[in-house]
Amino acid sequence: MAELHRINRRLFLSDVGRRTVAIAVLGPGVLAACSSDGELTLETPSNEPTTTSTAASTTSTETSEAEVTTSTLSSPSAEDVPPALAWQRVVLGGVSAYVLARGDEVTIVDTGRSGSAPQIEEALMTLGADWSHVGRVILTHLHSDHIGGLPGILEETATATVHAGRADVEAITASREVQALDDGDEIFGLQIIATPGHTPGHIAVLDPAAGLLVAGDALNESDGMVLGPNPSFTPDMNTANASVQRLAERSFETVVFGHGNPIEGGASDAVVALAQTLS
Repeated sequence: MAELHRINRRLFLSDVGRRTVAIAVLGPGVLAACSSDGELTLETPSNEPTTTSTAASTTSTETSEAEVTTSTLSSPSAEDVPPALAWQRVVLGGVSAYVLARGDEVTIVDTGRSGSAPQIEEALMTLGADWSHVGRVILTHLHSDHIGGLPGILEETATATVHAGRADVEAITASREVQALDDGDEIFGLQIIATPGHTPGHIAVLDPAAGLLVAGDALNESDGMVLGPNPSFTPDMNTANASVQRLAERSFETVVFGHGNPIEGGASDAVVALAQTLS
């Protein structure tokens, strides 16, 4: 499933007066294992105007009816207004990838399992983009359900750079160099937050202007609750819990996950509540 979202505290375009937002731990010790690639569908919140709709459900937590509002990529008319962030969630079976668009540039965060390129291409098209707009791929961590689609994506985009947390880089095999990211780095207007524990080099991605956190597997969601990483796939839970505490120090309205549905509105409060159970 792919969901179109457009987040900014100011207007994105003069002809876009509506705000479209959409996106995704299980409680401490709970998380579903990753499943195979799923069908891509598109949706936005029910109170948004739509131009297309399609029905699908890839997991038991997905809605059966999905809708999408599409638009082309563009820069704002006023020079002092930064380009808004538009994003789509691409549900690939039990894992999600994210396509983030700002102006006429696109960043893909995580790639799902092998064979995900067609679904991600469909998300690009929904944003009015194509592979030529993709400037970079950011991998939150080295697990195969998050990097398995990378080879197919790199076949489609000849110039995109690939990035991952420094401690995970050597374990990721790609057809081009994987560039290391460290805590505090900024790329594409995104802040990199080191969130080790689930893997040594796990990172989360924060857009402070848009109030969007892409948590990877540092957090998860179940039944509207933000939960910690799955202990079954997290070798260092003490470090992982400390990473949750770090995320609780940040401010954001929306958090999206590798596994689970987005939390939109008051997301950082939900992470603070989780962190308090871990202290």
